[in-house]
Amino acid sequence: MAKKAKKQQGGTPATVALTAAGVDYTVHAYDHDPSHSSYGEEAAEAMGVSPDRVFKTLVADVDGALTVAVVPVAGSLDLKALASAVGGKKAVMADPALAERTTGYVRGGISPLGQRKRLPTVLDDSASAHATICVSAGRRGLEVELAPGDLASLTGAVLAAVGRG
Repeated sequence: MAKKAKKQQGGTPATVALTAAGVDYTVHAYDHDPSHSSYGEEAAEAMGVSPDRVFKTLVADVDGALTVAVVPVAGSLDLKALASAVGGKKAVMADPALAERTTGYVRGGISPLGQRKRLPTVLDDSASAHATICVSAGRRGLEVELAPGDLASLTGAVLAAVGRG
């Protein structure tokens, strides 16, 4: 029990959610450089992890409904595939301010876990090729490493080929 309390102390909503669910995870912290051009690439470099194992959390608008896509930082989001994965017709990137208000996180630190409002989530199916993947832990400079199955289970994510490149 002390371990659980220790992890929650000073944690983010994402790490609190992971701890509450009893999921195994590892937190990776690094010094965020505001001048870096890509949050995800910066995370991969700082942790020494292949960019195909570090996933970025993007918020899109699919037919008027906000939807989360979790894709490798090494590629980009296929908006048409995302819309199809959730039974929609058209997807566009969400307004960043709306994404921040809805998730409770700031851009570059949006986690698929512990969001203020639970949104439909799609995890790129390439995640299943790895024992663990890294996603934002809820702030810039903080990543969480966990099994893709645990991430999908906790977020209610659908696995689909939504990443490209």
